[in-house]
Amino acid sequence: MWEKNSALLLVMATAAILVGTMVTMVVPFAYVNTERDAIASVVPYTALELAGRDVYIKEGCNNCHTQTVRPLVAEVIRYGDYSKSGEFVYDRPHLWGSRRTGPDLARVGGKYPDQWHYQHMRDPASMAPGSNMPAYAFLDNRRVNPELTRRKLEVLGFPYAEEEISTLAGKTDMDAIVAYMQKLGSDIPWREQARTTLVGELSNPYSGDQTAIAEGRDLYAQNCAACHGPGLKGGFAADLSVLGYTEEVFFQIIHDGILPLGMPGFSALGSERIWKIVSYLASEQTAASSRRASFLVVALSSG
Repeated sequence: MWEKNSALLLVMATAAILVGTMVTMVVPFAYVNTERDAIASVVPYTALELAGRDVYIKEGCNNCHTQTVRPLVAEVIRYGDYSKSGEFVYDRPHLWGSRRTGPDLARVGGKYPDQWHYQHMRDPASMAPGSNMPAYAFLDNRRVNPELTRRKLEVLGFPYAEEEISTLAGKTDMDAIVAYMQKLGSDIPWREQARTTLVGELSNPYSGDQTAIAEGRDLYAQNCAACHGPGLKGGFAADLSVLGYTEEVFFQIIHDGILPLGMPGFSALGSERIWKIVSYLASEQTAASSRRASFLVVALSSG
């Protein structure tokens, strides 16, 4: 019987493994990262973005961060639309990764303004409290090599202009990796497709609720203070203490974000948490108005 023939069994097992490998790995890779798989809006990396990608690889960022969103509900809610193979046609090698010690970065491009990324790279915990990511401030002291980047572009077959190479003079590795971060996921309109529409009349169920205000203060510290500063006083983003927005407008801004300004939407927090943040903002604005009014009274009295 054939099952008693060890040599034949070994040959048949090897053949089965080879067929499985061809079907599950070799054939799919023949269709991934090819022109037939391309998405029209996805373009090659610029010189600065390519230099930043090499910094990303050199510093081992892919050991902690993945760059692929799986078609799972929880991942799509957190990171955005799931990844398509056509997004990676210019990636050599791809950086999908498998270990997600830090958050996935496939959709990080355009989520934050450049200044957020600069500060985050220099001092991660200042932008993401509790982060154990090491600081990369030393990237400010390393310069991009224009000629080396030119050779990389030529080897990869990416188009470039001489003016583009000349602009690399004086650029740092920090400039490059920030440019690369802003490229990730920005070539496809996934944010517009994923945008949710608010339905019905907006009304704050926690207006004036001191418990909700206290919870909103904590939520603000976790999600907003890195950009807008503690106590709403502003950082590299707007000083919220002087904005006279209504609670409904604040809710819509927090929910949807402001893409042209690089402010992400926080719809994933849920309406209840957003309203608690709004309650905190409203309470701080009221307190600031009272302080200004008191100051004006004192000034007029002194005059």
